[in-house]
Amino acid sequence: DIMRSLSIVIPGIILVIFGIIFSFQGQGMLGPETSFMYENQEWIDNGIIISMIGVILILIGYVVEKKKLT
Repeated sequence: DIMRSLSIVIPGIILVIFGIIFSFQGQGMLGPETSFMYENQEWIDNGIIISMIGVILILIGYVVEKKKLT
C-alpha cells in the first residue's frame, strides 16, 4: 500500500521545508526582525537538524516503498 510510505514521506518533506525556513530565519534572510529566531545561531542549527530529520524520513519512506516492490 503506497499510503504507508506516503505517510512517512510527506511529513519528511514538510520537515525539510520548515527546517530550511528556520535556518533562513536564523541567518536573518527571512522573517520579521522582531522574531526571536531572527539572526539567532541556535535556529540555524535547529533548522539544519530539522531538515536532516526530514531527509531521513523521506529516505525511510523510499526504502519502505522499494522493499514492497521486491
